[in-house]
Amino acid sequence: MPDTDTIKTQRLRELREFLMNRRARVTPAEAGLPDGGARRRTPGLRREEVAVLAGVGASWYQWLEQGRDISVSPQVLDSVARVLRLSDVERRHLYVLAGLNPPAPEVAPEKRDMCEGLRRLIDTWMPYPAHIMDMYYNCVMYNDAAAIVLGMRPDITQNCLVDFFTDPMYRSRSKSWESNARTVVAQFRAACAARPDDEGYQAVLAQAREASDEFTALWEQRDIEDAGQIRKELDHPLVGLLCMESTAMKVPARPDLTVVLHTPLDEANTAAKLEWLASPEGRRGAMYPVAG
Repeated sequence: MPDTDTIKTQRLRELREFLMNRRARVTPAEAGLPDGGARRRTPGLRREEVAVLAGVGASWYQWLEQGRDISVSPQVLDSVARVLRLSDVERRHLYVLAGLNPPAPEVAPEKRDMCEGLRRLIDTWMPYPAHIMDMYYNCVMYNDAAAIVLGMRPDITQNCLVDFFTDPMYRSRSKSWESNARTVVAQFRAACAARPDDEGYQAVLAQAREASDEFTALWEQRDIEDAGQIRKELDHPLVGLLCMESTAMKVPARPDLTVVLHTPLDEANTAAKLEWLASPEGRRGAMYPVAG
């Protein structure tokens, strides 16, 4: 396994190659500069031009591009990224190569229309429940199985965190509610901690606190967990016990969204029950469920 010095050397070498490559791709016209005519031996920007446009010293930028071990700040890297016309993923890559924690990813404009593809994804997951939520746990879409099994429907708040604590239908069906509640809150705290100044998280936190004393008590325990897999046990009014595993997955091109897929476990004949619930007969029964 490479030692720390070797890894650092490799990182700085990659930083040098990355900056040189991206500088060569930006024309003077794109940067708002005259092209320099015949005096310009390469079509890209010169180092000193990048330095001037980024508002940094020419020597400092030269050292940065040479891969020297120098001190850098997020503000300066953002200026360099702007001059070099880096995309969001390239800007975050620049942070990593410079030895800084990358900023939170942003959604590229050309990726904002991915929802139709994501709708096809969760519909293909039938007959198993699946839904998609945004970074604030607001439900963006769900498939029919999520409605039939988990009770997702239009007349609840459509915030997965708040509904976990306040929806009586889900609460009555969930046999694992108490054990899962601690995990749900710990995962939400981790998301909040990653973006402490985000007003959207603070609004959801205030809503959850006001809606549920149980949420507030768990929040005060300050547990932290990464999103991942959660075992869920549900007592459905039509088929009885269901044992599933929910998996939360990020979509790199849409970092604001999380896809949550539920997979049947090899217990309680869950897969067959879910298939029946999604069948025409099961759907008819789900319209008039037995009170749970």
